[in-house]
Amino acid sequence: MAQTVSVGELGLPQLELLKGQLEQEVEFLSSSLAQLKVVQTKFVEAKECLNVLHKGNEGKDLLVPLTSSMYVPGKLQDTRTVLVDVGTGYYVEKSADDARAFFKRKIEFLTRQMEKIQPALQEKHAMKQDTPKHPLTFPPLIFGVPP
Repeated sequence: MAQTVSVGELGLPQLELLKGQLEQEVEFLSSSLAQLKVVQTKFVEAKECLNVLHKGNEGKDLLVPLTSSMYVPGKLQDTRTVLVDVGTGYYVEKSADDARAFFKRKIEFLTRQMEKIQPALQEKHAMKQDTPKHPLTFPPLIFGVPP
């Protein structure tokens, strides 16, 4: 079980260790939050792209991405189904409505995960910025003054 110790009771080496640990935790939580946001943005963009799939756009010319910077010309033939990347290289054929619902669920899941991380991150930031309630006392030799 964890033992509660006042920050004022810690020595300089322990305070430096605590600071380093808090900085690592803040960095990890910040990185996790940023990664979740990137994935969420991709799902939002994918969901928005489904809006161009309607009968009026069938047969229209479009550019099909081969890589992030290389495209080939194509024609939109089927506006009823799409292939959805469900992870680890697997694609599932879904109707546009099912794909929209899939992306909505993913976006909501990621939002909930980010809402769980945000308070922990704020708490760690506050701990890192917080000054002790009681002034720290150091041995006089630290400041070059003999006892």
